Amino acid sequence: VLMGVVLHAVYMMSIFDIYFKSPIVHGIDPVTPRITPPAERLVLFIADGLRADKFFELDTIKKPRAPFLRSIIYEKGRWGVSHARPPTESRPGHVAIIAGFYEDPSAVTKGWKANPVEFDSVFNRSRHTYAFGSPDILPIFCGGLNHCSWSSYPHEYEDFATDASFLDEWSFDHFRDLLNKSNKDHVLKQLLHQDKLVIFLHLLGCDTNGHAHRPYSSIYLNNVKVVDKGVEETYNLIEEYFKDNRTAYIFTADHGMSDKGSHGDGHPTNTDTPLVAWGAGIQKPRLATSESSTDIGLRFVDEHTHDMPTPPAWDLKSIERVDVNQADIAPLMTTLLGLPSPLNSVGSLPMEYLNLNKEEQVEAAFANAKQILNQFLRKSQLKQSRSLHFRPFGPLTRHHIFVEEIEKLISSRQYEAALHLTQDLITLSLAGLHYFQTYDWFALMTTITMGYLGWMVYIILHVLKCYTSFLATPYETRLKTGANEVRNKRVRIFGGLLMVLFSVILLIERSPPLYHIYLGVAIFLWTAIFSDSSFIRALWRALQVSRLILIAKLMAMCIVSFLILELLVSSFFERRIYSGVFLIAGIVGAVVVSCNTPGLSMVPAFVWASCWFISGFTLMPAEIPDHTQLVVLSGIILVLIAISVRSFDCMLPKQDPWHRIISGLKHKRGVSWKLFISQIFLVILSSAMVSISTTYRAQRRQLLLFHQLINWFLAGFSMVLPLFSSHRLLDRLSSIFLGFGPAFLLLSIGYEALFYSALAIVLISWILVECAILYLPFSETRGIGLPDQNTVDKEDTRQRNHRFLKLSDVRIALCFLILINVAFFGTGNVASIASFEISSVYRFITIFNPFIMAALLLFKLFIPFILVTCAFSAITNLAKLPRLGCYFMVLLFSDVMTIHFFFLVRNTGSWMEIGNSISHFGIMSAQVVFILLLFAITNIYTKDIQTGLSSHKEV
Repeated sequence: VLMGVVLHAVYMMSIFDIYFKSPIVHGIDPVTPRITPPAERLVLFIADGLRADKFFELDTIKKPRAPFLRSIIYEKGRWGVSHARPPTESRPGHVAIIAGFYEDPSAVTKGWKANPVEFDSVFNRSRHTYAFGSPDILPIFCGGLNHCSWSSYPHEYEDFATDASFLDEWSFDHFRDLLNKSNKDHVLKQLLHQDKLVIFLHLLGCDTNGHAHRPYSSIYLNNVKVVDKGVEETYNLIEEYFKDNRTAYIFTADHGMSDKGSHGDGHPTNTDTPLVAWGAGIQKPRLATSESSTDIGLRFVDEHTHDMPTPPAWDLKSIERVDVNQADIAPLMTTLLGLPSPLNSVGSLPMEYLNLNKEEQVEAAFANAKQILNQFLRKSQLKQSRSLHFRPFGPLTRHHIFVEEIEKLISSRQYEAALHLTQDLITLSLAGLHYFQTYDWFALMTTITMGYLGWMVYIILHVLKCYTSFLATPYETRLKTGANEVRNKRVRIFGGLLMVLFSVILLIERSPPLYHIYLGVAIFLWTAIFSDSSFIRALWRALQVSRLILIAKLMAMCIVSFLILELLVSSFFERRIYSGVFLIAGIVGAVVVSCNTPGLSMVPAFVWASCWFISGFTLMPAEIPDHTQLVVLSGIILVLIAISVRSFDCMLPKQDPWHRIISGLKHKRGVSWKLFISQIFLVILSSAMVSISTTYRAQRRQLLLFHQLINWFLAGFSMVLPLFSSHRLLDRLSSIFLGFGPAFLLLSIGYEALFYSALAIVLISWILVECAILYLPFSETRGIGLPDQNTVDKEDTRQRNHRFLKLSDVRIALCFLILINVAFFGTGNVASIASFEISSVYRFITIFNPFIMAALLLFKLFIPFILVTCAFSAITNLAKLPRLGCYFMVLLFSDVMTIHFFFLVRNTGSWMEIGNSISHFGIMSAQVVFILLLFAITNIYTKDIQTGLSSHKEV
């Protein structure tokens, strides 16, 4: 178990070395453009979370939401859409705009908050920067800069229960106060009148209101007007203060916002952000022509097919639109101020925005190209110094020829040719950066693949030796011979020498410490496998002498299992697969119960109905719409289900086989009804609190502390009560379902609350089907117990309190894996960052706190896993299965999926595709690790469950 946890933890980190490797390198020389700076100062407005369509489109009465900035588009500046690259979060977006590169991916391990590696930015290059805005953003760029003066409001201001547009007004007001203060402060006035000055106003209102009220709400749309008014007042204030027409202005956003109030993925509503530029050094508007479209298919980093020409709803078709990649804004700002681009910038200078002559355009573009080329050369130098066998990037082995040719073209005034060659140099340099970013990709993939394969073989051998009756005692004595011991010792020595050899090579190449661990784990596993070669040979001989029917069953089970696992892999891309799975499962389950149940019974109909009921949820949209009444109704349905389960348990006749299995041989009706009624009351009260809390939010009122305390109490106290319920199977399970119900209801906003009830009855159906398969055929003739001598080693069972695993038990592990994945995808796509609905937590906390909010969201996702694992534990209790042996079976099947996802990880295509493929691999890797944690948690609730088999003397 410990080895499994270590392996998956280490190998899950491998994606950070392959795909989340920092692109930042140090030791690069800055390149200053050889031009006269067109602007002395630059004002950067970033409206956090502002969607392009909501900004540009006209309102319901055909008037612009941002009249001032629209007048700029028509009269003074240039406009377009800035295309962001996922993850569309605040930090990555600001890094792209201000530093010119698409985030240091290793920052994901720090929640996009801290800087894992210090990076250069426009603010670093400026003579002085003044910044006002959010405490989550400003410290990233201004925290360590001596020449940066910044001010932010307290975290407590970020309240999702109110209209957050006052946050934007705070930034505008504090900048106005700064200018007013300078009239009395001579030193401050001198600082403000320096050249190369940057003023940054971060406007968080749209993001906060979008999360809380959705981007189509009146509050969000009114916030756009607040931003426009603030920008207009700030523009007039600056022009009146400086009176020199030497100020450039950039207005944009870090990311958009989906219709459900979230962001993070690569949907166009998240990646498309507005860009408006005007002032010193910026081109004037141009009329649109048929040749002026800048959309050329896959040019942009989000790689969507964009709505070109400009949508009619924007009413901007007559003005030329110039789209850019988000990282292109950084070199645009530095060029306006005559500064070097940030050292790790990968943005291409958008010439259409600059009001420069041809020579200045070429010089600016050439400086941009040399900056990116310097990054490539530095990465090439670092990799060559650490490689025993260096493989250079072929197209740029003679890079100096490019540079010399461009210099010659500039000297001879062939500006168009120089500009084209400069663009080619940028393209090749970016390709070279990607080449060295993935330089170790093949070696790492090979090592980790061999490690996973070794782990899977090791698990199979371990399960066969420890949890099955296959090759029992005679085999063990036969292995302990001197020849086998010598052979095993030689294998271990060879494996040790091989590990030392590769470690020396890695040390010479100065590889990261994790590379040693990746390789060491793989060599260790294969050494352990081959050192047990005598068992493998004995296993092979046993298969050779086995009956053909046994081989056929084994092959059939392997094929069926593989097909089911491949179906589960496909479900990560298409949730609707689960609908078909449950439609089939309902029919199969009902037939199995009917064939094994004596007489007439309603159980087959219940199994069929429960499977068909849950099959509809994966057909519903992953974006869950708000529906408070449905959440309240779900609470009532949960109560009715619990009452029905209790009634079924208590009303069964004493002689009924179902009663003898589920409730015990003695017909006890001593159910703790007081506890049961208390749990029902808590669920009903939770439903009422859902309605009350939502009503307060709808009225834009602050959620009372008293209400929050009640919600926290209901969620926490109700989860403790199942520990005091009856030990009988259905009593305890129904108590567990009721116990986690209040927390899930309070964290629900729509149909996912109903999914909770659907999952609960499916789990009960699973238990009933397993009872029918395992025990009902034997209840009439043998009494309650396990099957006959052919399937159970009786003596060993008496000693170990569980039986050996057999081939048919694979069914239980596969069912558990299916249901665990349904818990993932039943109401959304957990592989997408945007699927985390932040409004789910507003009944517990409204003041922005990312750690508490994330913990609540993860706990909501965790609850269905707990229910599935409780049902699985109950079944292992019924079937007398070793839980650890079942864990290893689940682990084996999960790793088949994990290695498949490892091969599906992409390093080409859009960042959304790359990110989702990494998410799938990470989910499966984490899943096989936290299943062990689930077993530990659910054991608290299920360890004392009793069935009709628990007290039976003869097994």
